[in-house]
Amino acid sequence: MTRHTVHLPVAAQESLGDFTDIAERAEALGYDRVWFPETWGRDAATTLAAIADNTESIGIGTSIVNTYSRSPALVGQTAATLQEHSEGRFRLGMGPSGPAVIQGWHGEEFSRPLRRTREYVEIVRQVLSGEQVDYDGDMIQTRGFRLRQDPPEPAPDIDVTGMGPKAVELAGRFADGWHALMFTEDGIRDRLDDLRRGADLGDRDADEVQTTFVLPCCALPDGDAARDLTRQHLAFYVGGMGDFYRDALARQGHEDAAVAIHDAWQDGDHERAVGLVDDDLLDALAAAGTPDEVRQRFDEFAAIEGVDAVAVSFPRAADPDVIDATLQAVAPDA
Repeated sequence: MTRHTVHLPVAAQESLGDFTDIAERAEALGYDRVWFPETWGRDAATTLAAIADNTESIGIGTSIVNTYSRSPALVGQTAATLQEHSEGRFRLGMGPSGPAVIQGWHGEEFSRPLRRTREYVEIVRQVLSGEQVDYDGDMIQTRGFRLRQDPPEPAPDIDVTGMGPKAVELAGRFADGWHALMFTEDGIRDRLDDLRRGADLGDRDADEVQTTFVLPCCALPDGDAARDLTRQHLAFYVGGMGDFYRDALARQGHEDAAVAIHDAWQDGDHERAVGLVDDDLLDALAAAGTPDEVRQRFDEFAAIEGVDAVAVSFPRAADPDVIDATLQAVAPDA
């Protein structure tokens, strides 16, 4: 059965308590895990530690931390500490992000993202084993690092994100899971073929690589209002977050719309960009409308063979009432 998880709001909330409140609500509604996306708001480690303190059983995880702004040794230390602090509830999701974030925000060169991600997975696994890390990679060289405390038991699983064929193949070959974002039903099926190919290359069982599909959701009694909020969210991602969401959408057969939305947003015409997200594209990428409509669309995505968990994400402009209404609409027992 497909697990129901929660992708905590990307937009910064008024307080750290807003995130812990959402996590507590998700736990009460029976969700399996909450994921924290580290972007330009609060950092993931502090936020997830606070969530662990205020919950009892729900899993916690990063979706994602990037592989440039922290060293792999520090990512491993952080994963080990969060696994200890949460008493085994942590799962690490990481990935390269994109040039707009890495070069623009963090001032680091965005180079060879797939190779870098692979090396991070390998180094973090070594850190979590408790053994000394002596690693001589193409991108990263490190010597002599070892955790001072006992390694976590069990070690947390390591997921990676990716949108293109080679990135998803890498997840199947080296990681414990893959996080998928901004896909249509046909689009994710195509990438799941890449995941299986990667698993074959790594002599692994593809069924043991957990696929988490991050699905924009918005459920309100006023279905049109829910759809408008979601339209704005999708236009921001395609138009305002660099080129990779645009390119991923183009690969899925929506090139004209992807380019038009991106160009309008980059030209500063955000209203036009939002208007270019028509009903067909909205329904292809999200579950938005009345609670009944959203539950039906959510279930259609959850039924895709190879999807192990669906993470409910929320429009950037969603307020606490919208978030709570959406959580209730697609809760496991709804």
